[in-house]
Amino acid sequence: MGVVTPGFHGRPRPHGVALPPGQYVEQGFPVLSAGPTPNVHLDRWRFEVVTERGDRQGWTWDEFLALPQETFTTDIHCVTRWSKFGTRWTGVSLDTLLADVESMADYAMAGSYGGYTTNVPVQDLLGGKAWVVHAYDDKPLPAEHGGPARLLVPHLYLWKSAKWVRSLELMLTDRHGFWEGLGYHDHGDPWHEQRYQGD
Repeated sequence: MGVVTPGFHGRPRPHGVALPPGQYVEQGFPVLSAGPTPNVHLDRWRFEVVTERGDRQGWTWDEFLALPQETFTTDIHCVTRWSKFGTRWTGVSLDTLLADVESMADYAMAGSYGGYTTNVPVQDLLGGKAWVVHAYDDKPLPAEHGGPARLLVPHLYLWKSAKWVRSLELMLTDRHGFWEGLGYHDHGDPWHEQRYQGD
């Protein structure tokens, strides 16, 4: 017979706070990565968008910082069940980065220094939903959290917000990134608990 404590329902949700199902509030900022932290020098950093036709548009670090910047506060949700409220970031909207890109793609593959990849529908990157961020709490983004720059798609589980981002490949058909190829959900919406394929 299993041991069950009557009345135990997991960690309590803060009163009046919207928390996705299955999540708990984290006060810290856990560090989770699929591999070692790459050492990315700013003089060699580059972010590049590649269309389905192979057209390329890219920015060096200085060119990236010269783009319109946004500072915003948002909640983030990790598939390992923690959520962190009120995180403050600075970066460039994907609306800005894709504004002059001609593409009919419905999907994108984010690529990282270190080889990590994750697939995201283009509609989840536009309309003020996603950024390439370089600052957290008004300080340069630490390497362990994806610095010098990471993708941030806060309405999806955090594995979709690729650390150490270097590229965005636009695709006509979807394909799996790193975790998706190991059984994680292609979309990853925390409000629908899309953790694994089939959820």
